[in-house]
Amino acid sequence: MTTGKSVRPATPWLSGAVSEKSLRDAVEARRITEIMLGFPDMQGRLKGKTFSAPVFLERMTSGAEMCSYLLATDTGMNPLDGFELTGWKQGFGDFLVTPDLNTGRVLSTRRSTAIVIGAPFHHDGTPVTVDPRHMLHAQLDRMRGLGYEVKTGVESEFVLFSKWDSGLVPAWSENLDYALDHPPDISDFSRHLSDAMTDTGIPYEAIKTEGAAGQTEVTFEYGDSREACDDYAVFQLLTRDVAGRDGMVPAFMAAPQTGTSSGLHLHVSLWNEHGDPGFAHDRGEDLPPLMMHAIAGLISVSPNLAPLYAPSHNSYKRYQPHSFAPTRYNWGIDHRGCAVRVTGHGTGTHLEVRLAGADANAYLVLTAYLAAMAHGIEEKLTPRPPCEGDAYQDRSTVPVYADLAEALQHFEHSPIADSLLGKDVVQHYAHAAHAELDWHRRHVTDTEQRRGIR
Repeated sequence: MTTGKSVRPATPWLSGAVSEKSLRDAVEARRITEIMLGFPDMQGRLKGKTFSAPVFLERMTSGAEMCSYLLATDTGMNPLDGFELTGWKQGFGDFLVTPDLNTGRVLSTRRSTAIVIGAPFHHDGTPVTVDPRHMLHAQLDRMRGLGYEVKTGVESEFVLFSKWDSGLVPAWSENLDYALDHPPDISDFSRHLSDAMTDTGIPYEAIKTEGAAGQTEVTFEYGDSREACDDYAVFQLLTRDVAGRDGMVPAFMAAPQTGTSSGLHLHVSLWNEHGDPGFAHDRGEDLPPLMMHAIAGLISVSPNLAPLYAPSHNSYKRYQPHSFAPTRYNWGIDHRGCAVRVTGHGTGTHLEVRLAGADANAYLVLTAYLAAMAHGIEEKLTPRPPCEGDAYQDRSTVPVYADLAEALQHFEHSPIADSLLGKDVVQHYAHAAHAELDWHRRHVTDTEQRRGIR
């Protein structure tokens, strides 16, 4: 149920991205009274603290202490033991989260509140290498070392559920793919979300309903990769807030219902130091060698990095035939059945990588993709020919893993993963995957009860 009222206040206020000076001026004028400092956890959710704005500017710009368990929990925020970073043996101590004041923006859904994204550091000043944002920065630096800047566009799918006494049900049941005649409550939600993103300074291209019950897709503007992932993390925060005000709950799950697949597709391109697009391509011509090397890296290396873009038990239920989620590591020209799709025209030609589901952490997803692409470029790898038929019947290519256990085996014991990411990173995220599997081995699901109780 919706109130029909937009989250946009009737009177204007400070909105969107703010510089450090603007932030300080707004705090002094009491237009901003509180500041959130957050960073992405392993699941991609922003976690942190909300500070009194004057206190934050007076005492926290050099860093605020937060419990290190924030990078050692499962999806339910239960602390996990056994990480090298932290655990019961180490006492779950603190690390220092240092704010990046260039990321400041005002949250439209919380008037007079700004949010700043930070990075965790050890007390000796060294970065926490398993921090998702740090991992992405490392791969962006690697690409710069090869002479390329990376541009990224995010395409997010999620399912909206309405709250009823009987539980959660999809906010609509019919196929509303590309629909323009939405029911009033769905139109209200889309408008509220649009207002929230615009006023928070998140540049987006489109909001549309999808073919599955309750499913929505949001596509974001193409640009700086770090900013794209930061925007997406704030977007998820906003979406939960907006949906909650409209009496709904968004599900960022790879397979939120049987037969429904929600993806997190990343559109990626490389640009040289002169600002020229490395993937530029005219129809009828061969793809540029740089793009072919990048595709080959994605196809050959991505199978070793699956827990970064398919991190949960649920992730692998998305990979179903003819679901628009890939089931094989293949590629094609404008082919939505493939794991890697070459799309766009001319200077806008780029790669759409369709492996990740909605449950994935965008920072980690892009980390995996860039590591694979860089390897392909460094080694000048050449891919198999593109898929030109039914991608789900392409038996010449490697199938996507059946479950997290299989993916973990190829990740945890992979020399190429160690080489590209670092052994500490592989051990950390492998341990998280083991914990995810252990949780599911111990718990009985509703589906099991329905099948087993007769």
